Amino acid sequence: MNDQRTHRPEAPSAHNPFAAARFDFRAPVPRAEDLGRVHFLAIGGAGMSGVARIMLARGIEVTGTDAKDVPVLKALVSEGARVFVGFDRAHQEGADAVVMSSSIRDDNVELVAARERGVPVLHRAQGLASLMYGQRPVAVAGANGKTTTTSLLTVALQGCGLDPSFAVGGELAKHGTNAHSGTDEVFVVEADESDGSFVVYGPEVAVVTNVQPDHLDFYETFEVVQAAYDAFVDTIRPGGLLVTCADDPGAAALAERAAARGIRVLTYGFSDDADLRLRDHEQEGLTSAVTLVDGSSTATMTLGVPGRHNALNAAAAYAAAVHGLGQDPARVLAGLASFTGTRRRFEPKGVAGDVTVVDDYAHNAGKVAAVVETGARLVAGAGRLVVVFQPHLYSRTRDFAVELGRGLAAADVVVVMDVYAAREDPLPGVTGRLVADAVRAARPGAEVHYVPSWSDVAGLVARLTAPGDLVLTVGAGDVTMIGPEILRLLGGTTA
Repeated sequence: MNDQRTHRPEAPSAHNPFAAARFDFRAPVPRAEDLGRVHFLAIGGAGMSGVARIMLARGIEVTGTDAKDVPVLKALVSEGARVFVGFDRAHQEGADAVVMSSSIRDDNVELVAARERGVPVLHRAQGLASLMYGQRPVAVAGANGKTTTTSLLTVALQGCGLDPSFAVGGELAKHGTNAHSGTDEVFVVEADESDGSFVVYGPEVAVVTNVQPDHLDFYETFEVVQAAYDAFVDTIRPGGLLVTCADDPGAAALAERAAARGIRVLTYGFSDDADLRLRDHEQEGLTSAVTLVDGSSTATMTLGVPGRHNALNAAAAYAAAVHGLGQDPARVLAGLASFTGTRRRFEPKGVAGDVTVVDDYAHNAGKVAAVVETGARLVAGAGRLVVVFQPHLYSRTRDFAVELGRGLAAADVVVVMDVYAAREDPLPGVTGRLVADAVRAARPGAEVHYVPSWSDVAGLVARLTAPGDLVLTVGAGDVTMIGPEILRLLGGTTA
């Protein structure tokens, strides 16, 4: 595995989209039961905690460290893990293997100590793949919608009487967890494309919701992004299935290239040329319905989540379950109808008077546009849509400020926070103001507020709202904490 302290990797290219990776994602992955005691770096992360949970359920000794005392740590302790807050090289002592998040830098004291001891260091995806021996993996990838699609598929399979293992980047509202070690051989995983690690799973069924230019801090160009998805598709097991969205140009092009290589492909969407066609989408409040045409069969698919984009996500889950895993269509539809959502995916937070607050994890341009469209539909003809948006990553804000502004422009009021840095260092001149200016450019005269101070946001929004308004807090960072504070200031109740 590459160590960036001593090796400077070449830039990624269409020929080698993983050249900049810190890990060799093509290398064989050890079996989980052969790892011994496993220590996790950033164990509190959404993906990391899921891998740790499944290892714990399978009897593997787990320890881990996180920078902050996040709530999931207490849950992991109750499940048998030993966890630490704050990194110290002593924490990894005695571990036989280390699993790390991409957010961990190479000078992390625990990572340095583990490498000095010569223990295997695995990326989170490799740790997850180590649990898949003897399983039937289903991997869901795409720039947008993969968390919800993975969750919908999991619930649909449970509706068919299966007990699949799953690892999702968000917490299923119905189950209160992001991961589970099931008793059946199906293993459903959200496959993160952000760092190229999605090529490790070797799925029987692969779902690609869309292919769009994102994570250019890693890939640099859209051409390289496309090459990475080609590499992901090439990992599908012989005789397996690729499910893609016919409505998305990038996914449609991927389907054509895959079919030309002899891979079995099934497309879904509102497009007339989709194999699995959707039509007549209707929405009422937080529920929706759409007609599903599957060959000679037509059925109504009802969902407890709103939005045309969620109808597409459900269609992808249906295709994977029915055409990829051979499940009964009627039972799959019943399972999809029982889906109650995923944490931070259009999640209602509460009501204050006649003001409703909803939270969503959307952070790239496509996700932001979809969630704003959904919110706009919910308040059409009634109150206003007030969106509080926190840009995520300096590089994404620099590269996609214009597109983010266009996605936000459908809102009646937009409040833009400063950038949530996550794993990046600040870039000169890159702030939330770029997005606020882009909203104004997309819709001259729009009511837009740039609020660089986190602590000033909730008070401003509380003053701006009026009865009948819907407030959406949007972003992948700590904007999720703003909603409850708005409700408190308005004297309301939380969900």
